[in-house]
Amino acid sequence: MTVDTPALAARIGQDIAAAGGWIGFDRFMQLALYAPGLGYYANTSPKFGAMPHSGSDFVTAPELSPVFGQVLAAQVREALAHTATDEVWEFGAGSGALAEQLLGALGDAVRRYTIVDLSGSLRERQQQRLAAFGDRVAWADRLPDAIDGVAVGNEVLDAMPVQLLHRVDGVWHERGVVAEGKGAGFAWSDRPTGLRPPMDLDGEHDYLTEIHPQGEAFMRTLAATLRRGAAFLVDYGFGEAEYYHPQRDMGTLVCHRAHRVDPDPLADVGRKDITAHVNFTAMALAAQDAGLNVLGYTSQAHFLINCGLPQQLERLALAERATAAKLMLEHEMGELFKVLAVGPGAPWTPMGFAWGDRTHRL
Repeated sequence: MTVDTPALAARIGQDIAAAGGWIGFDRFMQLALYAPGLGYYANTSPKFGAMPHSGSDFVTAPELSPVFGQVLAAQVREALAHTATDEVWEFGAGSGALAEQLLGALGDAVRRYTIVDLSGSLRERQQQRLAAFGDRVAWADRLPDAIDGVAVGNEVLDAMPVQLLHRVDGVWHERGVVAEGKGAGFAWSDRPTGLRPPMDLDGEHDYLTEIHPQGEAFMRTLAATLRRGAAFLVDYGFGEAEYYHPQRDMGTLVCHRAHRVDPDPLADVGRKDITAHVNFTAMALAAQDAGLNVLGYTSQAHFLINCGLPQQLERLALAERATAAKLMLEHEMGELFKVLAVGPGAPWTPMGFAWGDRTHRL
């Protein structure tokens, strides 16, 4: 495993110096996660896995159980048929587990499966894992000018850099990062700002939270690119009213390392994931304002149940069934994770939202 934290820290320090001694947290997060060859997602650490002994830092639904991709495939198959398309695009494919599950379940319904991923090291792992599917699988560094097909993204939005806003004594600041000295690490530094959360917050107490301009920009780019088809985005997060609840005064930003959570993104840069929950209202509005329809929004539990998860569980051995059930259990992934679907053209209701749709709560 190659994780050169000093080199990454030096790279971030150079960026801070070039910016006059201070950078916004979104820039810090961008470098910590994606600096070429150095950032967390650009280095060769394992990252994805079900247990800490594998050297991994966290588990995602496709690593937890292959049933996730097999059930999601039912929704993708319906969307391909409804939109008369035969291509699937996946954003941020991680270990390649979801692509393997979808390709295996969808068979000839998919002519081409394209993965858009910024990480060269992850692309190598994906290519090894998906070699059996031959030239049906392709890779891209960015979105094309047009997509005719179904797009999927599992835990993509939460890894997009966020800006931090900090209200202190009634005054809003943008929280940024400064270098403490050569080799001494990084520290927080707040500057007054005209930026605000998208809704007024009750109370005068100090309050730390995030806004998501890069995630919103991604949704606008998706709207400009998705000519025919649909997109299904799965992630942990909330609607706006819950996201900016007065009691959520410490925000949602956390780090993951060795299947443990910690609150300090300024330490051990490059050695751990940095993530924030998704404001799904902001994502839906950005897509809608850019011309897409919101086709559905619900919990992962409702979505997977609508797509046939209970029937899949019946076919599994008891031990496998218990693991796969975590995908829908409320205290596991079922409630915290949500699914947002958007698409161009005439509105329609995908099967995953036939029961329990929460679009009215965005």
